[in-house]
Amino acid sequence: MYRNAAVLIAVMIFLLAAVPESGYGHCQIPCGIYDDAARIARMYEDATTIEKGMQKINELAGQSDAQSANQLTRWIMNKEAHASNIITIVSEYFLTQKVKPVAPGDEGHTAYLQKLAAHHQLMSAAMKVKQNTDLKYVVALREAIDALAQQYGEKPHQH
Repeated sequence: MYRNAAVLIAVMIFLLAAVPESGYGHCQIPCGIYDDAARIARMYEDATTIEKGMQKINELAGQSDAQSANQLTRWIMNKEAHASNIITIVSEYFLTQKVKPVAPGDEGHTAYLQKLAAHHQLMSAAMKVKQNTDLKYVVALREAIDALAQQYGEKPHQH
């Protein structure tokens, strides 16, 4: 019996190791392969999904049947996941890969602080859409994505 369990555990470990890691981050080694536009497009897509989720949550909130409760839960989880995607892209891709520190007093320090502020604003906006269902938070999220997009030479998305 224990031998079968050991074999099962070994197979599970192998399978977990063989499955590629999912996510939207980029490698954290200096490979030089970056696609800012793709990451920004993904965040706009996440924002659109969050908006639809909020609309559906607001529609389903007054319902008391089991199917509506099930769908409400799924939309809440979906909204949370897409907001987390944005936070992950900003933190694991942009902040760790693209934003280079500039020491106080050095040329470019003020621009560095402004860039950090834009990244923080976007992460905060993503957190706020997790906490709320008012569509004004999606507007603020998109505006924060627009500001970050401009930092990377991308045009703001048409909303």
